[in-house]
Amino acid sequence: MAGLVRQSIDVQSLERFISQNVPEIKTPIDVKQFGFGQSNPTYQLTGSDGARFVMRKKPPGKLVSKTAHQVEREYKIIHALEKTDVPVPKAYCLCEDEKVVGTPFYIMEFLDGRIIEDPTMPDVTPAERTEMWHDAVCTLAKLHRINPRDVGLEDYGKHSGFYDRQIRTFSAISKAQAAAVDVDTKEPVGQIPHVEEMLTFFRDKKLQPKDRGNPIHGDYKIDNLVFHKTEPRVIGILDWEMSTIGHPLSDLINLTTPYYLINQTRIKNLPAFGEGVTPGLPTQNDLMKWYAEVAGWDPSPDLTWGIAFGFFRATCIYQGIAARWAVRQASSAKAKDHAQARHPMGQLAWDHVQKAMQQAKERPRL
Repeated sequence: MAGLVRQSIDVQSLERFISQNVPEIKTPIDVKQFGFGQSNPTYQLTGSDGARFVMRKKPPGKLVSKTAHQVEREYKIIHALEKTDVPVPKAYCLCEDEKVVGTPFYIMEFLDGRIIEDPTMPDVTPAERTEMWHDAVCTLAKLHRINPRDVGLEDYGKHSGFYDRQIRTFSAISKAQAAAVDVDTKEPVGQIPHVEEMLTFFRDKKLQPKDRGNPIHGDYKIDNLVFHKTEPRVIGILDWEMSTIGHPLSDLINLTTPYYLINQTRIKNLPAFGEGVTPGLPTQNDLMKWYAEVAGWDPSPDLTWGIAFGFFRATCIYQGIAARWAVRQASSAKAKDHAQARHPMGQLAWDHVQKAMQQAKERPRL
């Protein structure tokens, strides 16, 4: 829900820009801020005729990482996918002039649907739960079967070497984030435990999945989807700032992460994802089968490596929230809780890397 504006903007300046560039929005406008969006402040704009729109902007101040908060990339991929069967909100404009509201921003369609934070979907019937998860994974598969060149995304990222690229990126980002100092306590955020051992494992080319190059979302999960208000289908995918051309395994692991948190004690425990516990919740095998049918490739052989890297990547993201919280750039009301989760998430990442290491040692003897 949109409510109190926590990070103020120059509304009159924004109205002048809208009047000149976005005729779909009738001024004057009412501005509220959404509670979600730890990275890029997100606002609801309501025109004088009652029509609603969404604005996402870079946060104010000096940014911790130059590779994060790329609203320009969000705009580009959303606009490109408007011509496909992947559901995205319509993008109206991109403004890179910092004089308007202080930082670059874009405006897109407001999707009047359901954003479900709990991936068990407790408020729907078992049949709806099955179909909503089915549509979530099939929507992802539709994204992954797109040829970047067919939609004008040939220059959106390198078409090979995705995991090597990810490793370099998150290594650099993590190092910068670790150096961020809390404005009150003067304590640094600090490094992720076992970070060098994990990076050494992931850099081993013999253990990496077969290279692929498709559009990927970068943070695909249930609460980044908008479902139809009454039907069990996805009407839009949100939060594209980490999108690129890369390996689709990354998105698939991100979506199915709750299935790997069934018996956790150090971080959020999700026993509801145990097989048969929640009526209508599909099994992992169901999800992989549905995905393969639409995407055209079977991800199963690469899951162990992908799970390990997925938890490492999640740890870096939580560390990033901690770094933004330290300098008070984090915009979400939940940012402090997410920041504190980096420690148990880091240990979980190391546990899965060790499992993947053991599996790699045993593989020649199978």
